[in-house]
Amino acid sequence: MNLLTIKDMPEDVMKEVISKAIELKKEGNRSRKDLEGKVLISLYEKPSTRTRLSFETAMYNLGGRSIVMDFKSSQMSRGEAMSDTARVLSRYGNIISARLFKQETLDEIAKHASVPVINALTDAEHPCQALADMQTIIEHGKEKGKLVYIGEAANNVANSIMLTAAKYGMHVVLCCPEHFPPRDEYLEAAKSTGATVEVIHDPKKAVENADVIYTDVWISMGMEGQEDERMKYFKPYQVNKELVSHAKSDCIILHCLPAHRGIEITDDVLDGDNAKSVWDQAENRMWAQEALILKLLKE
Repeated sequence: MNLLTIKDMPEDVMKEVISKAIELKKEGNRSRKDLEGKVLISLYEKPSTRTRLSFETAMYNLGGRSIVMDFKSSQMSRGEAMSDTARVLSRYGNIISARLFKQETLDEIAKHASVPVINALTDAEHPCQALADMQTIIEHGKEKGKLVYIGEAANNVANSIMLTAAKYGMHVVLCCPEHFPPRDEYLEAAKSTGATVEVIHDPKKAVENADVIYTDVWISMGMEGQEDERMKYFKPYQVNKELVSHAKSDCIILHCLPAHRGIEITDDVLDGDNAKSVWDQAENRMWAQEALILKLLKE
């Protein structure tokens, strides 16, 4: 079993992994031996803080080991076929995670690997982030409420969280500029769950009665050349104190980090009481990854 996309992750497996993550966190045991002798090999084409550290810590907590390999320092930088790389890594490790630009590269790895493969981020999806996000939402008792994703509604984080929240039956609102709509493929997949999924372009209207407000950077890795154009359209979608005042008073703020303070979110929001959940969210990457790795290696 692999985790390549949230779209293809069976709902029962998703809920099992998230429930296990919550259980592991409550136990708080960081010296387990479940994966003693097991090795995770992580491929990094994109830089990382939380993804890398959470995967490495998760394996350490479970008694296993993690080996990190980036593209620049490996033969992949010289054009070795991804199919060959996948076959070799499968001989060295028990599970592979990959943080990449193209989803097609991940699919190629999974096609030729003989061990489980995890999407640690591609331009299409960020499923591990969404698992931790949903864990955080449940821990704060908001899983029956309204989630509003504000800003870049066509990026990998938006794709994964809209599908995950919809599978839990949440009311999902994607709030974005008209020039940057959500991806139809993911929007239709979310609607097919039977959940209420809307696209609203007015931020104040979108956050009315919101239980969860989620934002992310407006300029993803690889899009730096679009900064001027994007800033022009996204500026009205900043999550600031005035906007949050239109949501429920006890709403929680989510941001997958890193945050560009003063751009998509202001300091007074990110450092405020409603955003304490952001740091839970970051921690939960570790617990969700522990639960996911255990599931994939125990199947």
